[in-house]
Amino acid sequence: MAKLQQMTVVGYKDENFSSKVGAYTAMLNPETYSQNFDVQYNVEQGQGTPDATIKYEKSTPSTVNFDLVFDATGVVNSKRTNLQSEISKFKKVVYDYNGNIHSPNYLKLIWGKAMLYKCRLTSLKINYTLFKPDGSPLRAKLSTSFKEFQTPSAALDKNSPDMTHVKRVVSGDLLPSLVYDVYRDESQILNVAKYNQLDSILHLDPGMKLYFPPLKK
Repeated sequence: MAKLQQMTVVGYKDENFSSKVGAYTAMLNPETYSQNFDVQYNVEQGQGTPDATIKYEKSTPSTVNFDLVFDATGVVNSKRTNLQSEISKFKKVVYDYNGNIHSPNYLKLIWGKAMLYKCRLTSLKINYTLFKPDGSPLRAKLSTSFKEFQTPSAALDKNSPDMTHVKRVVSGDLLPSLVYDVYRDESQILNVAKYNQLDSILHLDPGMKLYFPPLKK
């Protein structure tokens, strides 16, 4: 019979996940967890056009949400019966301020072969559900939310001409220079002007958004 794998949260003090500062192993595994993915589009309508066009802006980091039950009755683990101590150990890894990096820790969620998720905590809610006669809590449900974190070396190259770029025009901007900044090739000027439905390639209104579509392969 395969050994039960407990979810573990490992804290690191660097964005490359090379300097471990602590870990916490869950008393009970989550019953379920959810992973959410969001894609953001711009639906602004060009002046004088009857319909809005949905244009891709970016894909945001995913989020993972789950509940952890902490049980200090001794039924789950006879050696882990101090609820506040267990919660404090968990918070030290995922939530508490790390003075070395001036923020909470970078995290890895590890659960057997099912999950290896680099992230940071974005939300933690504690709901106490069982108490001793004197009012001391014995059980709690911790609702958590984590946002995916990509190390700079692993992140997608945002300067790539294979991505759609969005730039907001400032006074003095010229279309040729903006096109060259994105593509390193001014020959895309007419394509960009057409994509943005520009009346003129010589005049840009400060504050307007320009979209630079991916180069066709």
